[in-house]
Amino acid sequence: MNSTLVYASIMLVAGLGIPVMAALNAGLGEKLQSPALATMVLLLGALVIAVAYFYVIEGGPSIQFNANIPWYFYLGGLFFIFYILTITWVAPKFGIANAVAYVLLGQLIAMIIIDHFGLFHAPVYTISLQRALGIILMIAGVFLVLSRPVDT
Repeated sequence: MNSTLVYASIMLVAGLGIPVMAALNAGLGEKLQSPALATMVLLLGALVIAVAYFYVIEGGPSIQFNANIPWYFYLGGLFFIFYILTITWVAPKFGIANAVAYVLLGQLIAMIIIDHFGLFHAPVYTISLQRALGIILMIAGVFLVLSRPVDT
């Protein structure tokens, strides 16, 4: 099977899960009256699954922390926790579609910058006219999805 199709399918399913996770955690935060507590519940569940995956699939520790790894590679969790806390707090007030659409808009902006400059050792994919047009169309799509029909 074509690896591009496999990877695209996996990431499509992962993308489907983001608004579901946002809606579930936002609802939990409302029921518990605490976005922070709902986030801790989510992270505890994620930790249990990550540890199980680590031991069952990867067989447990086999490498040591490497001093040659740049310090900023360890900061991904800060962005994750910021996302989870903010989506849990904002989504009930702003709406799941609005919240996730603006997250998507931020992702589009970040991805094009990371790819263009090869930040964090990512492969470089420069901004071509075709890519720029694609990003503009995707951004327009975000705003079209968020637009509300006019009552007549």
